[in-house]
Amino acid sequence: MTILSAENLHKAYSLRSTNDTIVLRGISLAISGGEYVALVGPSGAGKSTLLHLLGGLDSPDAGEVYYCFDGGPPRALSRLDESARTRLRSFEIGFVFQFHHLLAEFTALENVMLPLLVRGERRNEAQDAARAMLEAVGLGHRLRHLPAELSGGEQQRVALARALVIRPRLLLADEPTGNLDSQNTERLLSLIATLRREHQLTLLVATHSAEIASAADRILFLRDGVIVAEKRQ
Repeated sequence: MTILSAENLHKAYSLRSTNDTIVLRGISLAISGGEYVALVGPSGAGKSTLLHLLGGLDSPDAGEVYYCFDGGPPRALSRLDESARTRLRSFEIGFVFQFHHLLAEFTALENVMLPLLVRGERRNEAQDAARAMLEAVGLGHRLRHLPAELSGGEQQRVALARALVIRPRLLLADEPTGNLDSQNTERLLSLIATLRREHQLTLLVATHSAEIASAADRILFLRDGVIVAEKRQ
């Protein structure tokens, strides 16, 4: 069953001193529940922009994004009010970014608790869930450490735990291994595969990593704002 689809997405950004920069030029795609899709392409191809549109963090200039998590008819993202969009991001979609966006003044545990507190869960329940997820990513011994006290690989695992603690159905990841060495890349890849099986996750990962792409069910190749090829594995 298709849980996420996009039809003819276009996006351009206006720069004060130049003409508009066209980033996406009519992207259409469909992703099935439980699928692992890798999005690959050179820097500037539009991978991050596409993820932001699919996750409702930005809006397309034209085209539409549809979600279908509950087996009913697809819902057009543009027709959801802000409350419904917030609920979608709080309950259904997890995000992992290349730059972790951890709050520097919060511990690892507090960073992972935050999405649960924002959506109104009780503090003790949020704390228990965050601790369990940090233990799942191998950081049960680093709960009270601030981001600055963690390595790059550990920070990325905290970011992954924060994305997964809401128990999303869809995980969108933008270059999750972009700042990691080969050892930490391999560790994170293994962790994502394990968590995917355990939580029945659907994954869409933008990546330059051949290792990440090789583990996917399907690879979409993006160049100059267009999907130019697709490969099933």
